[in-house]
Formats: sequence, C-alpha cells, structure tokens
Amino acid sequence: MNKNFLIPALLCGMVLSASASAQDKAQPVSAAKPSLTVTLVSPQMGLLPQKISANGSLAAWQEAVIGAETNGLKITEVRVNVGDRVQRGDVLAVLQSDTLRAELAQAEAALAEAMASAQEAKAQSDRARSLQQQGFFSNAQLSQTLAADASAQARVQSARAMVQLQTVRLSQTQVRAPDAGVISARQATVGSVVGAGTELFRLIRQGRIEWRAEVTAAEIGRILVGAPVQVLAASGQQLQGKVRMVAPSVDAQTRNAIVYVDLPSAVGSARAGMFAQGEIALGQSQALTVPQTAVVVRDGFSYVYTVGADQKVSQLKVQTGRQSAGRVEVTSGLKAEARVVASGGAFLNHGDTVRVVDAPAAQAAPANK
Repeated sequence: MNKNFLIPALLCGMVLSASASAQDKAQPVSAAKPSLTVTLVSPQMGLLPQKISANGSLAAWQEAVIGAETNGLKITEVRVNVGDRVQRGDVLAVLQSDTLRAELAQAEAALAEAMASAQEAKAQSDRARSLQQQGFFSNAQLSQTLAADASAQARVQSARAMVQLQTVRLSQTQVRAPDAGVISARQATVGSVVGAGTELFRLIRQGRIEWRAEVTAAEIGRILVGAPVQVLAASGQQLQGKVRMVAPSVDAQTRNAIVYVDLPSAVGSARAGMFAQGEIALGQSQALTVPQTAVVVRDGFSYVYTVGADQKVSQLKVQTGRQSAGRVEVTSGLKAEARVVASGGAFLNHGDTVRVVDAPAAQAAPANK
C-alpha cells in the first residue's frame, strides 16, 4: 500500500476524533432519570386502641346436672332431647308413679284415722275436766285422759307429715328443669330403672356461654372487669362480649390466668367446647402512625421509604405495632418530621431518584338539590 495515502487518512481520523471529544465536553451532563412517581405523607400522632390478643375455649357459663331424686322407679316418658330450649319448671321426664300414689292414699287414710281418734280423745278430755270439777274424777284419772288426748294429737301430726312426704315423693316422679336454658346432654332412656342421684340431663343455664381466655401473668393487671372483648369462634362467627371476671389465681404449670368473658345468649353457630381467639380492649393511647400502604415487609422486617431534598430515596428499618383504620403504629426507626412515600415502596430501592407529586385532593361531595 502506498504510504503517501495512509498518512493523510490517519491525520484525518485523528482530527475527527478530537472534534467529537470536544463536542461531548461542550454538552451538559443530563440528570438521572426518576425511577418512579410518588406522593409523600407525614407521620401523624393519633389515638389507637390498646388490645391484648388471647386464645381460649368457649364453655357453658354454668351447667346444671339434673338427676332422679327417688330410688328404684322406671322412666315412662322423656319429653326433651339435646339442644331443646326449656323454661324453669318444665317437665323433662316422667317416672312411674303407681306405687307412690298408693302409698300417698295409704298415708291420707292413716291421717284420717288419726284425726278421728284425736277428736274422740279431745272429747273425753273435755268431759274429764267437767267431771273432775264436779268431784266425780280424780286427778290421776284426769291426767290419764289429758295424756291420751296429747298422744292422739301427736299421731295426727305424724300422719300429716307422712302425707306431706308421700306428696313430695310423688311430685319427684316428674323431673323438672331447675332453670331456663338449653339441654346439653341426655342420659334418660324410657324403660330404664334409675336410682336416687342418677344423672338424667345436663342443662346450660339460661343458654349462656362464656369465653375462657388464657393470658400471661404480666397482662392480668391491665385487664379491667367490664372491658369490651371481640371473639372469633372456630366456626367463623364473631361475638361481642365483656370481661366478667379475672381469675384470682395463676396456673402453677402454665403461669397463665383465665379471663372469663360473658357472651350473648343468642350465640348462633358458636358452641361450648369450641376453640376461639379474641382481643380484649384496654383503652386508647397516643401513637406515631403512617398509612398501612407505606410499610413494606421484606425478609421478615418492616421498612418505610423516605425522600430527601435531593429527591433520593432512603430505606429505613422500623418497628411496627398496632393497626387500626388503615394505619400502622411505628414504635421506632422513624422521625415525626420525615417525608414518607405513601405507596409503591415495594418497587423502590435505597438511593433511587423519584419524582414527587402532590396527593390528589379529595373529591368534594355534591351539593344537595
């Protein structure tokens, strides 16, 4: 190749390259492109409810055991079943009463006989007093007559007590509900012979159930009687109740205490024995809060993103607490004067540049015509 041709070509290339470099230096460096458009909010101080979360079981408020009071009688009729609602005094079962009716009739006959004997003894004692005053009866004869009269009156009282006893025994052949409520268990079977004290039914008094929540010993002092409670039963039903009593002692094994929470009588799908979760309200307290959308959870930790004056994002690790009405309490890691990204933090990284726009104003409500 001709050297005379190469030298001018090389010189021309060097001139063009120098010219391009000079142009690049003359142009200004463009600013970094924003990665996202965001709106900012400021943390707010407000009142948030304080609550204690607990687990426990639903149980009958009080369960009455209904049994037979007489011995050796056969059940002839059962009028209720499990789940039936009964009122105080309703007949739940009937026992055979033929023998007791005969014994009552015998006791009434004995009472009538004793009353007749007492009337005769009374008449004799009255005549003896009159004759003794006239001198026809001695004091010894009068004393015998009066003693016979007193003995006859005592036999009347004994016979009357026997009638009352047989009447009570006869009434016990009808097994009655001691209170209003719901039958929770039934062992009574027609034809079976029961003994005194044999359990026939169980009754949830007044149909009331309660939630027995387990709380730690450190939480006992914060719970007040009458505090509102929200309970979620295993069936999915939500119940509103209030604290009736806090147990006076702590379990030595678990170191937990029981909180008894009254629940409404109309419990729907909730049943005694179910597992339930709940929250016990303790009042309200001041808290620093941000919108729930401003908190991003990554790798088990909570973060918020703040924007500085240079429009760059800073990632801050925070500790969160209570939640209410779409806001989250920040207990540490955030200052009150910070400018926090309201939403979209999941798409940001530390050091990103963003473009800040004003939050859209709430649409005015239409005027009434």
